[in-house]
Amino acid sequence: MLIEKKYRPWIRSLTYAVLTGFAVYTLFPFLWMLGTSIKPPAEVRSAAPSFITLHPTLEHYNNILVQSKFSLYFYNSLKVSLITTVLSLAISIFSAYALSRLTRVPGVRYVSTGMMLTQLIPSVLLVPPLYVFMMKAHLLDTFFSIILAYTTFTLPMCVMMLKGFFDSIPYEMEESAMIDGCSRLGIVFRMIIPLSSPSLIATALYAFIGAWNEFLFAFTFINKDDFRTLTPGVSLLRGLYTTNWGSMMAASVLSVVPIALAFAYLQRFLVEGLTAGSVKG
Repeated sequence: MLIEKKYRPWIRSLTYAVLTGFAVYTLFPFLWMLGTSIKPPAEVRSAAPSFITLHPTLEHYNNILVQSKFSLYFYNSLKVSLITTVLSLAISIFSAYALSRLTRVPGVRYVSTGMMLTQLIPSVLLVPPLYVFMMKAHLLDTFFSIILAYTTFTLPMCVMMLKGFFDSIPYEMEESAMIDGCSRLGIVFRMIIPLSSPSLIATALYAFIGAWNEFLFAFTFINKDDFRTLTPGVSLLRGLYTTNWGSMMAASVLSVVPIALAFAYLQRFLVEGLTAGSVKG
């Protein structure tokens, strides 16, 4: 149904108003967190909290950056997330290519279905057996324990994301390359990977954010400060009887800002990568 011209400005204004309302609703927790991080301690503990402070201070950021091990936790999270991302991409590229091209091999479809079914299992149910495994393998309080857990839980979705894009690449291109003498490995590195850059960026971003934000396994497998990552490190600011909310909000802001900036820059690749395999042709 066509909309008359006189109604279009009103509909456009209403659309922007609704979108602005959703944006404010979404950003409000972050803005409150940012405001709390620059409030004096007395205002943070006030019985009548205010959204805007008239006496901003960087005391909480000084506590986090100078008087705590936040920098170590940040470095550990960055290292673990990057290694998890690289491992997830390296494994999922070849796995997704095999699932995409070997469709005639018996059992391949069952593998894809099984990988998706693993996403239905709550991770909390797997903590006890994984803890026992890590303990017997002497991997507790090591980076390898959480890297192994993160990669395991990230791989199924990474594989399915890449498979959807690989399915949209014409197989005739590979046949032409094989006629010219290119091997399967050469096809993957010279054709598939260069053509799949948007999907690879989306997959890498998914794996990185998943590892960066994960709390349960890092809290369970790591008890030493030298190997502690950011999410359980920030939770330590919550004491038994009191909680330093200002410092906790400052640490949360410093944890969120790098990911938010990276996501804002790479979101176009994320959307393109997630929708790349939805239409074939």
